[in-house]
Amino acid sequence: MSRVAAAVAAARAVAAAHGLRTDDARVLHDGANVVVDLAPAPVVARVATLTGRLRAEVRVPFGREVALATALTAAGAAVVPPSDLLPPGPHEHSGSVLSFWRRVELLPDRPTPQDAGQALAALHEVLAELPAPATPPLDTPLDDLAAFAVRGAEWEVPEQQLDALARRLDALTPRLGGPTRALHGDPHPGNLLATPDGWVWGDLEDTSTGPVEWDLACLRRTGRLDGRAALDFFPGAPTDDELAPFLELRRLHAAVWGVVIDAEHPRFGLDGRTRLAAALAG
Repeated sequence: MSRVAAAVAAARAVAAAHGLRTDDARVLHDGANVVVDLAPAPVVARVATLTGRLRAEVRVPFGREVALATALTAAGAAVVPPSDLLPPGPHEHSGSVLSFWRRVELLPDRPTPQDAGQALAALHEVLAELPAPATPPLDTPLDDLAAFAVRGAEWEVPEQQLDALARRLDALTPRLGGPTRALHGDPHPGNLLATPDGWVWGDLEDTSTGPVEWDLACLRRTGRLDGRAALDFFPGAPTDDELAPFLELRRLHAAVWGVVIDAEHPRFGLDGRTRLAAALAG
């Protein structure tokens, strides 16, 4: 059975075990995870696929995502809510880890810099009030990079680049301090969804605790719109110089995941190897 077919089968099996009909299930997206619309049930499943290539304990980020989305939904934040028709998870079925979300009606609109900056500011007004989980700051991106530095040969990354990545990570980590809070973890415009009720954030899988500068760096480094212009709509946003270590971390993190995803999805054109080489040379 193919990777995508196995993901769909796992999602349908868990949903069926909770009494949901999924006869018209269809794949919405196949990237780091497979996203499945479980129609006619108003439920969407996220099934870990490539995520597990780098993260050994996939239940951890999936569990964090569900926990944060649950808390944000209860606090009235504009996020995609976990499903209320079955336990959102994470679940495990036939080796697949998955979670379940309410289906939301999506519009084709794409955010402007103002939309993105204001939406992130609104999200952080709520995040600032939530208790920060007792996890090491920025452990999601830092652990991902540390794992890749050890295992990058699996993607035929040269040893000298992996050694350079490990050294860069050691030098960078002490520069990433600051007050910590719960973070979205990956708030680029592709994770900001247009709905009839306004903009909502999805894909909280990369959540961690850490300084707000990490979320701001994720938005600043997007290629989907003018990231600096977006930060102008986030009150008190730091300058690029002040964000420098977080921008470097984001550049490395995006490049490493580009390598992982390119191996399965070259059509996405992420060009992770080139980006990683450039990040390490910079």
